[in-house]
Amino acid sequence: MKKYSYIIIDDDTESILKTRTVAAGFSDLTFVGSAVNYQQGLNLILQHKPALVFLEIDPKDPLSKLSLYFINELYRYLSIIPKIIITTSKTEWAYEAIQYGVFDYVLKPVLEIDLRKLILKLNKINLVTELVRTRDDSSAPVAPVCAPAKDCEKPLVICIKSYGDYRYLNAEDIIYFQADNNSTDIYLNTGEMITAFKTLKHFENVLSYPFFRIHNSYIVNRNYVARIHSGNSVCYIKNTAKKIPFSKTYKSNVDLIISDFSIGNYLEV
Repeated sequence: MKKYSYIIIDDDTESILKTRTVAAGFSDLTFVGSAVNYQQGLNLILQHKPALVFLEIDPKDPLSKLSLYFINELYRYLSIIPKIIITTSKTEWAYEAIQYGVFDYVLKPVLEIDLRKLILKLNKINLVTELVRTRDDSSAPVAPVCAPAKDCEKPLVICIKSYGDYRYLNAEDIIYFQADNNSTDIYLNTGEMITAFKTLKHFENVLSYPFFRIHNSYIVNRNYVARIHSGNSVCYIKNTAKKIPFSKTYKSNVDLIISDFSIGNYLEV
């Protein structure tokens, strides 16, 4: 019988205890640890590399910085991503969660039947994988293996809909998003500005790397950042005079951008 190690990331300690208590009834599940915020959770996963992560994406405490964006960070460090099980009390995040490729979406409180279904799904997948591995069919074509979001994934296209009007934008052409009350202005590298009738929070939840929320009013495409001035708390945009402020609340995301630049062919003088 295969066992699955798991971690719980939730800013509600009572909720962690409830989920762990239900999971204790299954010998297939092995508890590794729990975390109450973004940094603790990331450190725990990188240290133990669990099979499963139960993740809250609508925290009570905004300072915990728990959201779907947490999943993107795992791709920066791990070649094999744990299966993510979203555990939250709201249903409205389900569609966005699917876009992030989560394994399951469970409403709180987590029930015994939820975990039973989860284990059955995992076992079924493992069984199919094992059958494929042991299948003696040398004539079958071998599918290419490639890194997520690089060679095999098509570039992201964002569709802005408004009263039957469909505007298609290549995500790589977007420099930054700026909040405007309940809508969001999207600035392109062509100099155009498109208004979407969605909040900046919506875009934060559905977008992944290279987009980073750096301010209550801004999400920036890291590929267009030319300079970061920590003293003045601003990011400079390539080939423009535009300066975008960043706030203490999102300083950790700015630190991620700085860290990302240092990966690869990089020289600091």
